[in-house]
Amino acid sequence: MLRKGEWVWVDSGTGVPIGARVKVTDTGHQLLVDDEGKEHKLSQKEDSIRVMHPTSVEGVDDMIRLGDLNEAGLLRNLLVRHRQGIIYTYTGSVLVAVNPYQELPLYTADQVRRYHGRRLGELPPHVFAIADTCYFNMSRHNRDQCCIISGESGAGKTESTKLVLQFLAAVSGQHSWIEQQILEANPILEAFGNAKTIRNDNSSRFGKYVEIFFNKDGVIEGARLEQYLLEKSRVCHQAMEERNYHIFYCMLTGMTTEQKKNLCLGDASEFNYLKRGDCIVCDGRDDAKDYTRIRTALKILTFTETHCWEILKLLAALLHLGNVSFEGNMTWVQPASLGVSLTYRSFMTNRERVSKPLSSEQAADCRDAFVKAIYGKLFIWIVGRINSVIHKTPTNGPKYVRNSIGLLDIFGFENFASNSFEQLCINFANEQLQQFFVRHVFKLEQEEYTKEDIVWKNITFNDNTQTLDLLVGKPLNVLALIDEESHFPKGTDVTMLNKMNQVHAKCNIYIPSKNTHDMEFGIRHFAGVVYYDSRGFLEKNRDTLSSDIIKLIDTTTNKLLRQIFETQLSGAQTDGRKQVSTLSGQFRQSLDSLMKALSICQPHFIRCFKPNDNKKSMCFDRDLCIRQLRYSGMIDTIRIRKLGYPIRHTFKQFLQRYRVLLKTTVCDPKTVRHYYLEYDDDDDDDKDDRDNDISVTLQSQVRGYLARKSYKSKREAVTVLQAHTRGMLARKTTNKMRTDAFLSAREREAREQTAAELQRRLEEVLSQSQQAAAEPEPVSEQEMVETMFEFLPHKVSVGGREGPAPEGFEDLERTRTIPEVTEEIPVELPVVEYDDEDEEFSFIKFSALHFQGSATHSHITQRLRQPLLHHEDEGDTLACLTVWWIILRFMGDIAEPKQINQEPSTTIQKNLGQRQNRRLSNLVGLDQVLNIRPSWDLTLHSTKFNRTLFIPYGQQEKYHYSLIPLM
Repeated sequence: MLRKGEWVWVDSGTGVPIGARVKVTDTGHQLLVDDEGKEHKLSQKEDSIRVMHPTSVEGVDDMIRLGDLNEAGLLRNLLVRHRQGIIYTYTGSVLVAVNPYQELPLYTADQVRRYHGRRLGELPPHVFAIADTCYFNMSRHNRDQCCIISGESGAGKTESTKLVLQFLAAVSGQHSWIEQQILEANPILEAFGNAKTIRNDNSSRFGKYVEIFFNKDGVIEGARLEQYLLEKSRVCHQAMEERNYHIFYCMLTGMTTEQKKNLCLGDASEFNYLKRGDCIVCDGRDDAKDYTRIRTALKILTFTETHCWEILKLLAALLHLGNVSFEGNMTWVQPASLGVSLTYRSFMTNRERVSKPLSSEQAADCRDAFVKAIYGKLFIWIVGRINSVIHKTPTNGPKYVRNSIGLLDIFGFENFASNSFEQLCINFANEQLQQFFVRHVFKLEQEEYTKEDIVWKNITFNDNTQTLDLLVGKPLNVLALIDEESHFPKGTDVTMLNKMNQVHAKCNIYIPSKNTHDMEFGIRHFAGVVYYDSRGFLEKNRDTLSSDIIKLIDTTTNKLLRQIFETQLSGAQTDGRKQVSTLSGQFRQSLDSLMKALSICQPHFIRCFKPNDNKKSMCFDRDLCIRQLRYSGMIDTIRIRKLGYPIRHTFKQFLQRYRVLLKTTVCDPKTVRHYYLEYDDDDDDDKDDRDNDISVTLQSQVRGYLARKSYKSKREAVTVLQAHTRGMLARKTTNKMRTDAFLSAREREAREQTAAELQRRLEEVLSQSQQAAAEPEPVSEQEMVETMFEFLPHKVSVGGREGPAPEGFEDLERTRTIPEVTEEIPVELPVVEYDDEDEEFSFIKFSALHFQGSATHSHITQRLRQPLLHHEDEGDTLACLTVWWIILRFMGDIAEPKQINQEPSTTIQKNLGQRQNRRLSNLVGLDQVLNIRPSWDLTLHSTKFNRTLFIPYGQQEKYHYSLIPLM
């Protein structure tokens, strides 16, 4: 009899039971309310109802601990945690991540510190825990690590990859510029390699393997990127409700009006390549803001303004080529040559070259091939530029140690309504990764048990070896037949499909076409059956450009276009007879090298699941999730992890870890295990006594060591604090006493000198006024200057520099002494540190984004040729350059221009008497002034007309003169 509120399993009709809770109605009848809210009548003869294990009710962090170890238990555990907002779950050491389709506060700096240095399983499941496990194993065992992130398109693989990168950059401890450059590579790659699809608004249309290199101290010192199979066809064709690559829309919304005018650009709706999917705006994306982020990332990765502008010009040319009335000059080739190359096809006969006109469809295909080739080469060039910045060539020294952590973010398994050659290559790559997972989790595990003579019953699991044999294993496999037919000039998609149907008709993995008119064939993949449309297979696999297009590119004046086609231009044969490797062959070769690199690393796995196909948060599709659970092998993974031996050590590692328990000096790793076995067979009482003695000894030694270490560190810290505090107090007292004494002495001397000086000047002015009453006699300019400035020394030192100065004014004292300050008053000014590199709106990022030319955030001491920011008005530009020139003059970074006053001697002689009369009237009654201003104040006011004081100050002089107003 079931009780009210009890949880049970009930048949759902889909083959997987669903959780339900017993409910009692008002009439006393019992009902079952399942996880989806549906009610089921409870029958007394119901045999399919089973009581749910308590672990399946609330959910567990690690699904190995589930009591209901079946598909229903796993599915409900993910459902319960998804409804609670918990997106991460462990399956042993494998992390299952369910895409929440919303932002969650799980990736802060506090979370990074929380998971750093913690063992897997100590804290709730998190992607940071897997990242820290990779970092810890690399540092401890000096072995390369790799993290394979797999899942369907839209499951969140790219976001998981970025989170692992951010964690590794944070825990490396240096926060250097190379770490920032590695992180800033993501926005660039996403802009040029990601697009909106039906299933994912930010779908990666290429695969990438990021290898991060660390030195022996665990600090990041570089990285390397590998890209795989960019979907070039998306540049020209998109399915409904899908977009082209992000960069096109970001460029059109983020560029200025003038820039768009220069490139003859308008809105995205004006270009055929951008509106074929009938989806120009992507909800949730801000293309203008993303464009700013992309430009910032390009500058951080040392792309110059010239590089950025050349890239924009090339992208604009591709958009114009997609229109019927495109501008030929945008591609920087001769318009006549462009028209001929796109509308005629030349080929060699026995004696001469013949040109054949193309139909409108063939000309459009030729144009699209040209556009796809340009975009594909541009993407490869950008990846190469990034690698040249972030990749550091390893040193060949004997003591040089470098380990790496690889992150594989490759396109997820795809099965659309119409699947083409790209989907075949993508699903082939996923088959390879699935086999890698199966081999490491199941095959190698059980082979190890057999090798070690461990009693073990082999577990059956889903193996995709037959699918791989069909694709690449057999002599006449699918990809080999496609390559073979691609090499025949008269090979077509129909002949290729007929050969595959004949060779693999009896294979249960291959599904041939239904009739001769049907162009589809099917393959049973590990994730389900996928039907492929063979039309266009050979053209996409050949991936070649006609010799006419190559010759056309050879005539271009655009440096970037020539640079990205450098290989073809240097090795191309214009007769078109050179054999070019196929796209599938290149992809297989790169995939084989990837598998070899992964095989020497210690692997870690993150399985990304998508809860629904509608990209909605808090929506869990049971059928979709159970399908992903099945083909990902989670059930078999849990079984082998639960029954197997998760902890394993080599003999050397075991001896290193537990040799403290031995009393013998035997150090042979293979024979020492017998001593441990003998130790384990000892009597329990003797073993307990021995263990107790060992524990007491260890505790006393360790605790004593820790106490001494703590006391020593505290004593050293107290000594340092006392020294700094006492020194600070002594310096503070000394500075105060010195300042007070200096000010008192200066004030006293100032009073005395001012009184004497005023008395003397009064007598001198009265004497001069009497002489001025007589008829002035003509004097020379030199005599007049020497008379006026005779009280000044011949050389005046200002700001630590010596220069000529006027000899003296007649209305000033002839000799004036200023007390010499023998000691400087140290004033501790606050040091302002600016460390805003980690902030979002930092000055470094602002300068990298907005400054013109090669200007950076650092100060320069040269005159600017152009303003730091762009100004439309020429007056604003001239004002900016003038202000900068004045700043440099004030700071003493440039010499002061010479000022020559050639005033006629007659004018000076005429005005001299007038000034003397005014000074006489102003000085009347000076001997009656009681409140006398200090002498240094008079000195400042009188010397402001002295031209020698405008000599630029040195750094120490600026500091002294800044103290004068404070006195």
